[in-house]
Amino acid sequence: MLSDEDFAGLKQTIKEKLDLTYSVTDQQLMDMVEQEVFALSFDHYQTAGQKHALVLRLFNSFRGLDVLQPLVDNPAVTEIMINRHDQIFIEQEGRVRLTEVKFESKEKLEDVIQAIVAKVNRAVNEANPIVDARLLDGSRVNVVLSPVALEGPAMTIRKFPESPLTLDNLIARGALTQEAADFLINLVKAKYNLFIGGGTGSGKTTFLNALSQYIPDDERIITIEDSAELQIRTVPNLVRMETRNANTEGKGEITIRDLIRSSLRMRPNRIIVGEVRGAEALDMLQAMNTGHDGSLSTGHANSSTDMLSRLETMVLSGAALPVEVVRKQICSAIDIMIHLQRLRDRSRRVTEISEIIGMEGGEVKLNRLFEFVERGDDKEGRVIGELRPTGNVLTRQDKLAMSGYAL
Repeated sequence: MLSDEDFAGLKQTIKEKLDLTYSVTDQQLMDMVEQEVFALSFDHYQTAGQKHALVLRLFNSFRGLDVLQPLVDNPAVTEIMINRHDQIFIEQEGRVRLTEVKFESKEKLEDVIQAIVAKVNRAVNEANPIVDARLLDGSRVNVVLSPVALEGPAMTIRKFPESPLTLDNLIARGALTQEAADFLINLVKAKYNLFIGGGTGSGKTTFLNALSQYIPDDERIITIEDSAELQIRTVPNLVRMETRNANTEGKGEITIRDLIRSSLRMRPNRIIVGEVRGAEALDMLQAMNTGHDGSLSTGHANSSTDMLSRLETMVLSGAALPVEVVRKQICSAIDIMIHLQRLRDRSRRVTEISEIIGMEGGEVKLNRLFEFVERGDDKEGRVIGELRPTGNVLTRQDKLAMSGYAL
């Protein structure tokens, strides 16, 4: 096993041999690394596996994500949390643990961060210390620099599977039942406006992506996200849009509000907003109210009722409207509220599907159609329960009737 000092010396040797007067291709760099590793093996015996690991580690330190690359390449790792350069946690199979992986210095972590954000035309610095970005494989990245992050740069990488999960996958995992899935599939096809709420890590984006696969392939879809994550592969007429941060002069920012307004002039059948967090909620509701039926979006909340309150707050943060007007907008725009939750056994479940049926006593009224019924835990600590119909009937069936679908 090569010591950190020997590795640093080997890396420095390669760096000195790189001819900086011309661009070295990945293959040329790989060849150079392999030569140095094989030369080193005459003095420090290594197995074939150790040589291969060292070659990859050296190559990734120049062109990849350094020590993070093996974690990014590991499909079992779903989240990578870098608290500081020498403290990296990962989530694997729903459990979070500290790894032995470390960056050689705070400066090296900063170099990797700058390489990541540069590839998606974003910038992060002391003046703009917080940024959202993504890796080339679609993984979501959040970066916080000093002085906001007190112990040095912090970065969180949320990974997504190469092949997006389908509703069948989610049914197999117990996230929802076949009956509930069939119900939602018909609603998507019939152009009901759906809003998905849930806490952090509850699977909102995954679920939105699974539902979007049932959008008819002859429609035109516009997706709007802070960092592009959605993987819609069944609709050919698709435009994907992503926000942009302001430059170092404070100019050039493109917000979700800007993109929603622009999308209305692009003749979409549906608009999918990855997540609403602020005043753009009003623009989303207005888009749903202006002939763009079948639109979908997500937001953070602890329940469907809480999500309605948060939507009100978001709208009011950007517009001085009476609360009653905002609630009427919500009632006329959103048809169905879906709530996801991460349970104590770390499983992700759909816990509620409700219909917005209007206002009563000045409040938005929900008609709960499905709810998660829990029956305790098994011997391994897994939650026993399932999503069951409440017996209430969908009251607004006009879109189903017009589309030729039946419950």
